[in-house]
Amino acid sequence: MPKTYGLTGPISEDLPEEENLIQTRKLLDTMKSYNVYENNLEFEHRERVFRRLESLFRDWLKEICIEMNVPEVVTEKVGGKIFPFGSYHLGVHSKGADIDALCVGPGFLERKAFFTSFFAKLKAQKEVKDIQAIEEAYVPVITLSWEGIQIDLVFALLSRRSVPDNLDLLNNSIVKDIDIRCVRSFNGYRVTEQILRLVPNVLNFRVALRAIKLWAKQRNIYSNKLGFLGGVSWAIMVARICQVYPNATTSTLVIKFFKIFSMWVWPIPIRLIEVEKCNYNLPFWDPKVNQSDRCHLMPIITPAYPQQNTSVNVSRSTLAILNEEIHRGHAICQEIEQKKAKWSELFEQTDFFQKYQYVLRHVKMKIDIATHRTQLYLNFDIFAVYKRQNKNVLCTLCNLTLCAV
Repeated sequence: MPKTYGLTGPISEDLPEEENLIQTRKLLDTMKSYNVYENNLEFEHRERVFRRLESLFRDWLKEICIEMNVPEVVTEKVGGKIFPFGSYHLGVHSKGADIDALCVGPGFLERKAFFTSFFAKLKAQKEVKDIQAIEEAYVPVITLSWEGIQIDLVFALLSRRSVPDNLDLLNNSIVKDIDIRCVRSFNGYRVTEQILRLVPNVLNFRVALRAIKLWAKQRNIYSNKLGFLGGVSWAIMVARICQVYPNATTSTLVIKFFKIFSMWVWPIPIRLIEVEKCNYNLPFWDPKVNQSDRCHLMPIITPAYPQQNTSVNVSRSTLAILNEEIHRGHAICQEIEQKKAKWSELFEQTDFFQKYQYVLRHVKMKIDIATHRTQLYLNFDIFAVYKRQNKNVLCTLCNLTLCAV
């Protein structure tokens, strides 16, 4: 019996026809013209930097064990591993993209050591520039540039004395009874790895996701911070299409993406799998239990415990824009199928100043951060965007409706 991916069976298991393969070649040629792929030298450089970083991390773990007078047998087997996540792990990173990486150490260490001792070791490397430790962030992180590659490092402790190379971080027991900051750090890798395991054809998924990411960026809707969707949300949506069209070629997956989501009835959530609720007392997206979860307009749910909604920042106005762009994509894909349009039309950049008639520049905002009892003053350039709707003006970030003059 063939394996079924996702919560439901496939919509179609049809194999690609010649026309589908021709359209896929045309799509790939179009994407290459946008220079989204790394060349071999850039790829090898990225891999070399990552290996050097992992070697440095393992050396540091042994050094810290010696400082703590840990038994020699434990020091020799302490291991240590760095797991890439995000677009780099999914295999869809673009030229010049950063690397998100999870550093995993043994449970007898203190988290503080990573942001002090390992930070100092990194800073001492001649290849490292612009290093910064942000320990108070929601997900504590060290950011740095290594030979021109931006890297974000998060840290988590494993409830064991060593970190083996064959460690499976998808085992839910990994996040039992550990610091919530470690849970959040584990989450990035666990989600991206689970996505890869839940699609029937990883290669087709990667190419289709690259296409959707390019489209979203060209249309200015690739931003979680501004109330649209970030990389993990788009990845989950594409993965769901791959699940229900397991044998489809890339061009078909892209066409079906726009067709399915142009008909989607939000707030029905997008989910790749039924995530087991392990009762580890961790925040878990569940609108049946959590009243705040019922307010989410466009839920796109992570496939790893504890499941979360990746699109909490979507507002009524940004949802309207997302739907508008998806419907536009669907219309163009229909014309592509009828040979009335080319793939390049899908990736046309939106005319920002024509589409949005009201733009505020250099907006000064005062944000009170209650937890720290301090005030943060931020300056944004073209941060708030207002779009005319009938006789009113609607802010696409905060849903504030202003009367038009």
